[in-house]
Amino acid sequence: MDVKEAVKAAKNYVSDLLAEEGMTNLGLEEIEFDDAERTWNVTLGFSRPWNSQRNALTTITGDNSAKRAYRVVKVRDKDGEILSVKRRELVE
Repeated sequence: MDVKEAVKAAKNYVSDLLAEEGMTNLGLEEIEFDDAERTWNVTLGFSRPWNSQRNALTTITGDNSAKRAYRVVKVRDKDGEILSVKRRELVE
């Protein structure tokens, strides 16, 4: 499996898994290959309705300031099977 196939598998899985949550703005954030485990760790970012911030400015403009959630999807290299989806905590 190449990097594009790993990303596609991760995106398809997360899109299907979270389809009922109104997820938007799904995008690739980072990717890493783990030689020891022979897996791809694909970090995806996305927004959901309850992650949006509303304030006076967004009320006036009608634009929500959507925060992003991040998930690391572990994809097995040999067959593309999704092994796990974990929350990616941000370090500030």
